[in-house]
Order: sequence, then structure tokens, then C-alpha cells
Amino acid sequence: MSQEVAEQIDLGLPRTLETRLLRLRSPERIQSFINHIPWNSEPDGHTARSVVGVLEHDAAHCIEAAFVAAAALALAGAPPLLMDMGAARGDVDHVVALFRRRGHWGAISKSNSPLLRYRDPIYRSLRELSLSFFPQYVRGRRKTLRTYSVSIDLRKQDPSIWATHPGPVCQEMVDVLTKARHFPIVSPEAESDLRPIDEIEQQGAMLSEHP
Repeated sequence: MSQEVAEQIDLGLPRTLETRLLRLRSPERIQSFINHIPWNSEPDGHTARSVVGVLEHDAAHCIEAAFVAAAALALAGAPPLLMDMGAARGDVDHVVALFRRRGHWGAISKSNSPLLRYRDPIYRSLRELSLSFFPQYVRGRRKTLRTYSVSIDLRKQDPSIWATHPGPVCQEMVDVLTKARHFPIVSPEAESDLRPIDEIEQQGAMLSEHP
């Protein structure tokens, strides 16, 4: 899978669900797997389901898919790392699972948009990786990506708060992500200099995979 190899950890997943994830031995396969999970449009209110919750409900948005991707990485012996990208007011954060190959960063990412998805492992730093999302991270015609976080190692978190949590919201894990150290991408002074995307770009950004 990667040169970044770690000891496999016990996530406490039910055997049937663990077996499904054990088949995914590379970031590419993990990305394909989460692509096929239907989009969670949260019809009954905000969710941030654990790995078990996602696989049982067969629906996920970005943070939920990132939990699943991190679990699959961990079961394959790779570090389960996440990165949070912070948005300007009026937009929402985006969470991706990270992996490294030959010293370069890549990302496994679920989005209902065609633009904020998988990133090949060609980026030398997390800043480079996060900047690859910047031109397409928009609300309307406004570019809204503002910060990116340090890598968040889920081996330091109890699996019960992100892998097997039974409730609809893994609030403790959400807090870990939002409170992690973040670095600015756009300074407040530079925000007024950002050019809105063109109308044809806006039309592309409005495409969605799921209703």
C-alpha cells in the first residue's frame, strides 16, 4: 500500500464489517469503495456517524467517509490519518483521510461535488495538498477554503468514539478535528483580493453525483 506502514490496530468492529474493509488493500480501492456509498444528505438532521453507523446505514458524507477510509487504512497496516479543512463563514468544513507514498501525501475524499475528491500522492506537504482543493472549494462563485489542519492520528483516539460509536453524531471526534491546530491558507487581508470563479466554473461546481 505505502511506505508509511504501521502496526494493525483492533478497532472493535463487528467481524462482518471488518471483513468488508479488509478487502481494501490500497487507497485507490478505498476511494472506490466510499464512492459507491450513497451520499448522506442528512434528511433527519445533522449526523457524523461512526464507521459502524455508516456501513449499517449505507450512507456517508465527507467526515463519515473519512472515518471509514481511516479504518480501512488502519486494517491494511497504514496510519489512520485525517485532515480537516476549514471554510469561511457560510460554507462547511471538509475532512479527508490522508496517506503517504514515497514520501508524498495523497487524500481519500468523499464529496457530492465532482471537484473535492481523491488526490494522488504527489504533494510534498499538507499545505500543498490542501491548496489543490482551493480553486474548487467554493460557495456560489466565492472561494471559501481558509485553513487546513495538522494530520490527526486516530491511533491516539479511542475507536469507540469514531469506529464503533452507536449514536448519530460522534461529537467527541468532531471536536478533536475542529480543535486541532489549523494553519491559514488565506490571510484576512488577502480575502478581498480573491477573484470569484467564472460562471462556467460555477456550473461545474453545481454538478452533484447524488440528488
